[in-house]
This record gives sequence, C-alpha cells and structure tokens, in this order.
Amino acid sequence: MIWINVKFTVKPEFVDRWLDETREYTEATRAEPGNLWFFWSRSVDEDNVFLLCEGFSDDGASAHVNADHFQKGIETMKPMLVTTPDIISRQVEGDGWDKMGEIRVD
Repeated sequence: MIWINVKFTVKPEFVDRWLDETREYTEATRAEPGNLWFFWSRSVDEDNVFLLCEGFSDDGASAHVNADHFQKGIETMKPMLVTTPDIISRQVEGDGWDKMGEIRVD
C-alpha cells in the first residue's frame, strides 16, 4: 500500500475554514476505489498546521493524483497556504493498520 502524510501550514485567516474549504476534496478522495483511509489532524502545538494522513492501494495513488478533484483540491488549497506542504510518501507492506504490540487492550 501507499502511505502518505502531508503537513499543511495554513494562513491564519483560513485556519477556522480549512476543513470546510477542503471538504469537497476530502469526500471525493474518500470515495475513490483505491482509497483505504483519509483523515485530517490538527497540531496541538501550532494552530495553523494540519496533517493529512492517507492510505491507498498500490495502484490507487496514481489514480488519485490524476483525478479531476485532485487538481481542483490543489487549486483550492494553494492560496490558503503559508508554505509549500511537506510530504512523506512511501510504499509499505500490508493493506491497512496493524495493532500496536506494546499496548494491548483486552
């Protein structure tokens, strides 16, 4: 699978609207056949930093970046950003989440 984390630093005037402004992109990506998960988190240390965590099947990531809603999402996000987003994108073994071995809840 393809594991992607993207860190977005948002202009202060868009922080409270970020999730609403990206909702169409979020919903369209979640509906893609190759999408395994897609969720946003917000930094507890920096109010204007959002982290996007995505998982795709091995062939799903290329379909994602070629989708019409991807380009539209980029156009929506770009004017709201302070800097170019940071990204980690890796192909990893497996097809989803595993359970953490160090903490077991029975």
